[in-house]
Amino acid sequence: MDTPVPPSAAGPGPRRRDRHGRGMRGPIAPPQVPLAASRADAFADLVQDSVERLERRWPQLSDIDFLVLEVPRLGGAGEGWNDESVPLGGTIPSREGQPARVVVYRRPVEIRTKGRDERAALVHEVVVEQVAELLGLTPETVDPRYGED
Repeated sequence: MDTPVPPSAAGPGPRRRDRHGRGMRGPIAPPQVPLAASRADAFADLVQDSVERLERRWPQLSDIDFLVLEVPRLGGAGEGWNDESVPLGGTIPSREGQPARVVVYRRPVEIRTKGRDERAALVHEVVVEQVAELLGLTPETVDPRYGED
């Protein structure tokens, strides 16, 4: 009984089989299937679709960064918002070599919508409103179909 215990093979991580020992655990769906996309990825795709739609009419939008954040931050101690005024998006003007930015807040938009089509319409409205604010134009000038159902 003097045989030492052999050292375990050091690998990238523990290899685990499924509960019944029949195979390796893996993803439920392949990456190209929509089921595999997270809600954040799907939301970012909606914002990107809206931006591409506007870039055809306004080529200067390629100089603007479009960001998706989960929720808006409170700016300072005196700044606050209530249920009626939670922002859905915002703009950050360009400064010191940084491009202008348009921010869309994912969670407030998702809470206000029920389905993908409604969410896509609201995302587009938010993007149009923020681009209009950044360019100093009206939303109807940025997108003639703004406000239509």
